[in-house]
Amino acid sequence: MWSTTVVGAERVPRQGPVILAANHIGVVDGPLVHGCAPRGTHVLVKVEMFRGPVGAVLRAAGQIPVDRRNGRPALTAALAVLRRGGAVGIFPEGVRGRGDASSARAGVAWLAVASGAPVVPVAVLGTRRTGESVGHLPGLRRRLVVEFGEPVSLTDGEPLAGRQAVARAHERVGAALRTHVRAASERAGVPLPTDGPAAEI
Repeated sequence: MWSTTVVGAERVPRQGPVILAANHIGVVDGPLVHGCAPRGTHVLVKVEMFRGPVGAVLRAAGQIPVDRRNGRPALTAALAVLRRGGAVGIFPEGVRGRGDASSARAGVAWLAVASGAPVVPVAVLGTRRTGESVGHLPGLRRRLVVEFGEPVSLTDGEPLAGRQAVARAHERVGAALRTHVRAASERAGVPLPTDGPAAEI
């Protein structure tokens, strides 16, 4: 449907647990990351999407419903996937917006610390342009870019436990994702939207 360029897929570990942490700007980001990843992924998707035919497809594909009011069950399910050696996709920003990763929730950091899995930052570009709503579907053949970054290991350095470990992981993952998204946008010449999210469709 779109003219999609995939960069850096070879950076995603082919075996063992891994977390793909992507920025979030539009409604097709989840399917795009899932489709462009070089291995099967279980992506955290808001629970509202698990309705009707779309919900049936999501469940059949092994995607994980997340209730943004209480994300613990989704994180528990994602941790089980990682402990089986699987791949989990997550959008640390939590909601669609500018996609610059200027704010992020700590769920991805908790998953990384609890599982020991490396985190691969993922830049998704072009799925929403300035002025388009967060529920807008990109036009046919629009140029999209998905760029996978270098894995970030959170098990190196001074060992920390509990909240300290999660806090440090949260800081490192957030910085890595922000830097990767900004650099990928500049390399591809595909800007992030400059406005906040409009009303969802």
